[in-house]
Parts: sequence; C-alpha cells; structure tokens
Amino acid sequence: MKIYNVYGYLLILAYLLACMYFAPPQLGAWVGMLIGAAYFIFCWFLAGLYLADVLHMGIAHRALDYQEWFIKSVTVLNNTVGIYVDPIAWVNRHRLHHKNADHTGDPNKLSSDGFWRTLYRCMMPYECNENLAGDTILNSRLFRVVANPMFAIVVQVLSFYLLWRLVGDLKFAVAMWVGMRIFALWVNMIQNYWTHTRDFGYRRYYDEEDNAMNIGEWLPVTATFSACLQNNHHHYPGLLRLSHDESEYDFGFLTVKVLKHLGLVKATTRGAELPKDVPLSALDF
Repeated sequence: MKIYNVYGYLLILAYLLACMYFAPPQLGAWVGMLIGAAYFIFCWFLAGLYLADVLHMGIAHRALDYQEWFIKSVTVLNNTVGIYVDPIAWVNRHRLHHKNADHTGDPNKLSSDGFWRTLYRCMMPYECNENLAGDTILNSRLFRVVANPMFAIVVQVLSFYLLWRLVGDLKFAVAMWVGMRIFALWVNMIQNYWTHTRDFGYRRYYDEEDNAMNIGEWLPVTATFSACLQNNHHHYPGLLRLSHDESEYDFGFLTVKVLKHLGLVKATTRGAELPKDVPLSALDF
C-alpha cells in the first residue's frame, strides 16, 4: 500500500476512534462514531462539490456552465457550515498553479519543495504576484463578501459553535471539527505534494514542464473528487473529464454527471471537446 493511502486510512481511523472516545456518555461510543461519520461525509462531499465541481471545473477552467443560484448557494453553504475556502483566492492560486506548475510563480509547490515545506505551503501558500481571477461572478457582491477576511473569521467560529450546539459536548465537537480539517489537509497534500512528486503515481503524458502525476487508487480519487489525476488534468486543463481512459476510476466525473441530470450544469464547448490523443471513444457526458 502506498504511503499516501496509509496516511489517509490512518487519519480516518484516528478520527473515528476520537469520536468514540470523546462522545458524551448519553450518546455512547458507537452513536458518537456514527455522528462523527455523518459529519465527516457531509463536510467531505460538500467541500468536493464546492472545490472540485464548482470552483475548479465551473469557474477556474470554464469547463462547465452552471445555474448561478446553484453555484452561489454551494459557496455560501460550504463556507458557512463546512470547511472555509476563500473562492477568489483559490481560483487565482489555481490558475497560477497551471501557468507556472512547479516553477517560480506557482503558489502551491516548487520542484525543490519536499514533504514538510509543501505541508507548510498548504496552509501558507507562496505569495501570488498576479491576479487571474477577474471573472464576473467572482466580482459579484456575494463572492466579495465570502472572500472578506472578517467573514472568514466569523463563519469559522460560527461553524464550530453550531456543531457544538448540535452535539451538546465541547470535547466531542472539537474532535470532529479539528479532525475533519486535518483530513482536509491530507487531501490538499495529495493534490499539492504526492501528485507533483515524480516518485509517486504514473504518467500518461510525458510533459517535462511540470511534475504532474496521476494517482488512481480508490481513496485519493474519491477524497479529491478525481483531482489527483493531475497528469491528465495538466495536459488538458479545460477538458471536463479528468479520467482519460475507461480503466481510470473517476468519482468527480460521476458527480458532475449527476449535476447535469438534475439540470444544474452543462458542459461548455471547451469542456466537451475531446482531444484526439485521449484514449476515450467519447466523453460520455
């Protein structure tokens, strides 16, 4: 088993054990674990919907057209009760990441950065020297409010307070709130470190400009909504589908197909155009 999978499964196990240990007596260990699991799945799925489907494919790469009310609702919901991520800063950093992948100007990771430095940069990214996030929706009042530092502080305190009031126990709430964010840090490391270090994963496209690799195991693909298929994605950033072969598991693409079925999104011309060297018979969207 690869080291990133070991870390991921251990973090999930530690989270569940912490929920059992800190569950209040009136709930008991097993009910505490179930409540912790429900909170974990809720935060993970909401964050994936927000980051991978809305910000990533919808705004950063313009691979999806979306219902504006939907994208704004997901943004407010995730940043109010889930794991806060500044939408404007994230889109700008992601576009700079693609522009300067693994080189000076990439806010996520430089080629020389090792595990611990990348971990630090997940929490304190390199300074962005350009603004590539001038989209109309990002300049809307709602997105500017969500991106405001004061809003970020207030909603993070609010999200913890609501969880505390919901479960009725401070230590139990701390275990869930902190544990979920540690797991989110592992997800970030999958995307910033393990898929950008050539010692891990595999390459379909031998682009020498960056170190992007594909990691295709079930846990990282599911946890990242397929964002760990980085070699595929860096080769064709605007393609809606991150899996480039039928053999590649693609959880993120499955969620986007459900959103399309619900009438919430549709592919843009750019997102639906299947390049000739991608070994798929059709996009299947």
